[in-house]
Amino acid sequence: MQIKHSPMKWLTYFVLFVWAIISLLPLYWVFSTALQLPNYVEADPPKLIPMGIVEFFTHPENRSLILHDTFAGFQQLFQSTNIWRWFFNSAYIAVVVTVGILVLDTMAGYALAKKEFPGRKLFFWLIVGTMMIPGQITLVPLFIMVQNLGLMNTHWALILPDLSMVFGVFLMRQYMLSIPSDLLEAAKIDGASEWKTFWTIVVPLAKPALATLGIFTFMNVWNSFLWPIIVLNDADLYTLPVGLKTLQDQNLAIFKLLMSGAAVAAVPMIVVFVAFQRHFIKGLTLGGVKE
Repeated sequence: MQIKHSPMKWLTYFVLFVWAIISLLPLYWVFSTALQLPNYVEADPPKLIPMGIVEFFTHPENRSLILHDTFAGFQQLFQSTNIWRWFFNSAYIAVVVTVGILVLDTMAGYALAKKEFPGRKLFFWLIVGTMMIPGQITLVPLFIMVQNLGLMNTHWALILPDLSMVFGVFLMRQYMLSIPSDLLEAAKIDGASEWKTFWTIVVPLAKPALATLGIFTFMNVWNSFLWPIIVLNDADLYTLPVGLKTLQDQNLAIFKLLMSGAAVAAVPMIVVFVAFQRHFIKGLTLGGVKE
């Protein structure tokens, strides 16, 4: 049986398709410029397609030179900058913070959703209230605290403050409300401890929310720029966004090099989102449970 769509639905699909193209255009432009031949990078009007692809097929006798010029930005990036160190710093900080957030916020969300204790609702709304405070307001107190603890110019200055991400507590608590309490009670009747109930029942059921929180946390930490540039002074400790900023200061007019760095920075986020997009979408559509 053929499914018929109304004109309004087709119009909706068309608008969403156009919006998706507009949203992806900056990302396409980054990779296109990174792979563009050097003499076309600042062409007017700009070339939407990397000319190396065109000339690779139209000038087969110069393919080796064309490939060299196409990837010259990446070659210069990896050979003349400290990008491998910056990439490693960003990767391990993002992984450590993401794992820590998933563990801590899942426990907190479980306690706020399924455990009865005095002041539970008040405590939850205080947590939600902190989400309304702009991060710029907490910069100075946080800086003073990190300085007094002797954590300046260390990666701990980036990791510890990020572990206090209250959005994760809110997200996991809302999702935990959708888990039947009868299921948890049945586990306790069968002799399961609180710890075993949490890890063998609650955590597996919360995979969609965990994937959503993991993606949000990883992207937030990976893209973090303002706080790292405040607390880090040693170039070997820089994260990728801070390192690329110093690269921009030193090579302001070399757009191919700068876009090559931006392309490298974008790849991990694309991989993480594609790998967990099914759980991510499910996590966004579930868990909206009224208390």
